[in-house]
Amino acid sequence: MLHAMASVAPPFRVVVAGLGFGRKVIVPALRATASTTVTALWHPDPQKVAVAAQAEEVQGFSDFSALLEDDRVDGVVIATPPAVRAGLAQQAMAAGKPVFLEKPVALSVDEARQLRIQALQSELVCGVDFEYRAVPLFRQLAALVQQGVIGQPWLVKLDWLMSSRADPGRPWSWYARRDQGGGVVGALGVHAFDLLTWLFGPAASVRATLSTAVTARPDPASGWLRSCDAEDVALIQLTFARGVVAQVNLSSVTRNGRGMWLELYGSDGQVVLGSSNQKDYVHGFTMQVARHGGPLETQAEESAHGFARTWPDGRIAPVARLLDWWATAVGEGRPVIPGLAEGLASQVVADAVQKASATAMAVEIT
Repeated sequence: MLHAMASVAPPFRVVVAGLGFGRKVIVPALRATASTTVTALWHPDPQKVAVAAQAEEVQGFSDFSALLEDDRVDGVVIATPPAVRAGLAQQAMAAGKPVFLEKPVALSVDEARQLRIQALQSELVCGVDFEYRAVPLFRQLAALVQQGVIGQPWLVKLDWLMSSRADPGRPWSWYARRDQGGGVVGALGVHAFDLLTWLFGPAASVRATLSTAVTARPDPASGWLRSCDAEDVALIQLTFARGVVAQVNLSSVTRNGRGMWLELYGSDGQVVLGSSNQKDYVHGFTMQVARHGGPLETQAEESAHGFARTWPDGRIAPVARLLDWWATAVGEGRPVIPGLAEGLASQVVADAVQKASATAMAVEIT
């Protein structure tokens, strides 16, 4: 059983590890949430973190161990590149700090499982940034599926076609390396797998074809081309334990890509939920529902699921909601969803996708 952190009174004091997404989205989300506050930033480069911390008017750390020893730190948000994410989370939990992790939570199922075991053994509440669970229309969709509006789900189609890396001149980075957690499966796929598992339960098997369209990119320092082995296109077929079949198409190299579109077809109806927005992958969603063979009709966003406030960057509102869920769960000493159980489940599918593509065979998920 988890225990409430009696010594922690709102607001929950949080350090943000990572200056990219962490500073752009996590910091304003924490500041917008009454249950949390930002107390410090961490980055391994002392100069970078000093500049960022001064701009944000918080303390800066380049020594992670020193950060964990500071009694003004109640929890840690880890928004670093994937390769170091699990190691930092393990250190934080060993120091008794609850963590909130960007996804994917680790580079492999084994790493993700170790994180979950450590959290359970330490009785720590750990959250994961699966944002679509907090987006209003997706929550509305989950309620429709649960209510049986489309009847028995027969076919699911998820197209997530982005153009963020369609330009071969975009500089090389860790994203180009599969062993560093790069690629479209880690960037988009783990979101998709969590979303579909949320809607339809655990996946039972997977087939997949992964490919790399842009095989080299210029090194940002030298300008010389460096090879890319992380996939930028993924064609995935998932079969779920309850019999639902899903076709998932992911790409980060589709010029004029159509964004994210989710189509559900069932015995009693159809749902189309999607957005062509590629700037922040949250703004612009609309949902249409067809019942009993009727026409598709646009559904208004229900106030029960809406955000109290939104920002130009659409990611801030759902992240703020997730951070509030996490901080509240820590204070009450109960698990949070999405947490490491959901992070592990998504990683299980991601690893199966890699194996299915490498072997050109269906992979059973147990």
